Amino acid sequence: MSDLENRVQSVFRRVFSHDSLVLKREMTALDIDGWDSLNHIQLIVALEKEFKVKFKPTDVIGLKNVGEMVDLVRQALAL
Repeated sequence: MSDLENRVQSVFRRVFSHDSLVLKREMTALDIDGWDSLNHIQLIVALEKEFKVKFKPTDVIGLKNVGEMVDLVRQALAL
């Protein structure tokens, strides 16, 4: 797991209060307890703060899984 993925995983663990959560790229909201629309917004805000980036609403609406979220962060950081 890359440093970026580890940081994303840490954000997920904080937002969902799940210290042992292990992310996989294909995981969706159905795979993570508590990942509802409100926590999705909190997750996006937490990722923006962690990585000091700002996402466009159109970018986050279509996210389907953890992998797409990691890719969005990577793109925002231009890595």
